[in-house]
Amino acid sequence: MKNSKQYIGHFAMIVANIFFGLNAPIAKHVLNSPQISALALTTMRMVGAAMLFWIASFFIRKEEVEHKDMLRLFFAALFGVVCNQFLFIYGLNLTSPIDASIVCTTTPIITMIIAAIYLKEPITSKKAGGIFVGAMGALLLILSSKNLHSGGNSNIFGDFICLLSSFSYSIYLVVFKNLTQKYSAITLLKWMFLYASICYIPFSYHELNGIEWNAIDNNTLMGIGYVVIVATFLAYICIPIGQRLLRPTILSMYGYVQPIVSATLSVILGLDTFGYIKIIAIILVFLGVYLVNKSKSKAQLDAEKAEKNLSADY
Repeated sequence: MKNSKQYIGHFAMIVANIFFGLNAPIAKHVLNSPQISALALTTMRMVGAAMLFWIASFFIRKEEVEHKDMLRLFFAALFGVVCNQFLFIYGLNLTSPIDASIVCTTTPIITMIIAAIYLKEPITSKKAGGIFVGAMGALLLILSSKNLHSGGNSNIFGDFICLLSSFSYSIYLVVFKNLTQKYSAITLLKWMFLYASICYIPFSYHELNGIEWNAIDNNTLMGIGYVVIVATFLAYICIPIGQRLLRPTILSMYGYVQPIVSATLSVILGLDTFGYIKIIAIILVFLGVYLVNKSKSKAQLDAEKAEKNLSADY
């Protein structure tokens, strides 16, 4: 039963990261429109998703959020949505796409360290090895993708901002995991995205108000729809499901699925080729996820220790 629930968690994270991976080229197309700025698109993402989560909440069992958890939900929104999204977009504008992608491969390493400090999760050789193998696969995939080598110049400050984005997301995965044990995904996300919208609207109101919607073509409008409905509403529903069923380090490892999706899409569109290097890279990514998943958690090690002590007593 426990394994079947974990499969649901793995499936949820694969789906979420496929949606995120497809979001990169689609959002880039939207941002090519002179009417849509990065801040405006991010605000649409927050507000649009908040509306959808609140509408969805009317169709599920009503849950009362404890007053003490409302503040925690605000900080969950701050680290998991506001800072994560804003810092990545800001950093991406300063550095090259390939640098930003490479910096994002540090997320599992950061998550493992934070989980070790905050949750006392052990850094086992299998876990560290899995992260290393997965990171090598992701880096190999990124460096071999032709479409990532265009646009933008390397910038150390931009790279650092992207690193802060990864750090923010890692904190969210680890520190706020227990909230997913208490509330449903919809309940969590309706409050998180409401808080995120409140944070964004004051800074983007004038940009949103100045958009000439009649000048935007249908493809761009469909792109905005994808960003809001699929890459935010549906993708973010999957994340709390994964948080509830999987360890934080495993969750962060699924970020390596995104460059696989981007590379595959580039091949389908004829922008890149699918050679043996990409096959090796994809194998390494999933091997890394497998190794991290097979590494022992604190609970497992504690149980083994207790069993040994019990055997020694006899």
